[in-house]
Amino acid sequence: MAGIRDGVAAAVVWSPSLMEYKHSADHPMSPRRLDLTMSLATELGVLQGVEMLDPGSASDEELLRVHTSRYIGAVKAAGDLPPGEHYGMSHGLGTADNPTFPAMHEASAAVAGGTLAAARAIASGAATRAVSVAGGMHHAMPAAAAGFCVYNDAAVAISWLLDNGYDRIAYVDVDVHHGDGVQAAFYEDPRVLTVSLHQHPATLWPSTGWASETGVGRAEGTAVNLAFLPAVTDGLWLRGFHAVVPGALRAFEPQIIVMQAGCDSHREDPLADLSLTVDGHRESYLQVIALAEELCEGRIIAIGGGGYELVRVVPRSWTHLIAAILGAPVDPGTRVPEEWAAMAARYTVPDRVPRTMSDGAAPAHTPWEPAGADRGGEVDRTLARLDQSILDTRRSVYPLLGLDPDDPRD
Repeated sequence: MAGIRDGVAAAVVWSPSLMEYKHSADHPMSPRRLDLTMSLATELGVLQGVEMLDPGSASDEELLRVHTSRYIGAVKAAGDLPPGEHYGMSHGLGTADNPTFPAMHEASAAVAGGTLAAARAIASGAATRAVSVAGGMHHAMPAAAAGFCVYNDAAVAISWLLDNGYDRIAYVDVDVHHGDGVQAAFYEDPRVLTVSLHQHPATLWPSTGWASETGVGRAEGTAVNLAFLPAVTDGLWLRGFHAVVPGALRAFEPQIIVMQAGCDSHREDPLADLSLTVDGHRESYLQVIALAEELCEGRIIAIGGGGYELVRVVPRSWTHLIAAILGAPVDPGTRVPEEWAAMAARYTVPDRVPRTMSDGAAPAHTPWEPAGADRGGEVDRTLARLDQSILDTRRSVYPLLGLDPDDPRD
């Protein structure tokens, strides 16, 4: 079940059945991205000696942890309809974002089953880390599909973990879209810290994830949202990450981290407006894994999510993710194998096939300083706007976590 690299026991969840989650032939969330990712990881030797963990399928009882019985019934019925859009359907089904497709329930339950399998592998002690790139359906709501997502695998797995030995779980979402479905599932639960770093809600769907969203009741302080304005680059994104995430996680003291590793923050992604690189994605994954090592004995579940540049971005970013989870990060300068390049060339023009595992960037950041700090010289307005967003988040949630929002050491 688990591959051992440098003393790390890690499980990789995979089965070709996970590619059955396919809304339509031209839908942005194409299973081709999974096929190209697993093929690249295989050709690079990342998966050598690793036995794949079968995802199985989430049962109705397991899905009911998050979703209503009426909604599950509607998904089952939708899978019997002719594929496509069906205006007037309920529960967010049959829309342009979530058109129906054959065996919709079965394919969606397999995705949820994969994330549950990862959770079980860690809870049982068989692995310390686990990854399922097919997961990450973070927009699905209890009674509605949304944003390409039918069943919320992350929320289902977190709910299962809460009943199986864990009572402090941190969810870290680096997808360009706000992790609204997971936040909503645990907005009143003090046992789950949800952290989302996303494009500003005033500029991108689902228009949630404001700094003021911090949880309610006993859970106040357990929702953390950092919003980035369009065109943010690796260095600025990492500045925001380090100014907010480590402090919040250290204060919460999680027993396990669930990371949603959507890679649609890339500068070439067609559905969003941030400007990260594959190198920036790799660094973000390594930083979250390092926090798991520091805070919860390395326990981490990584799942996929968004990412719609199917050839140049998703396969490389998520191969970096898998390799990092396995404890054997791929050097960014590594050339992509010729066999994989030939496969990728079938889906794009030849000169767009990437040649290495890097975009040629060298992610680095300067540490955050409180607003008003003397930076000297002319004010960088982009940096000033980012720092104000950081300060908004810290002032909204840090005091609730017992931290000083104005102290960069917290």
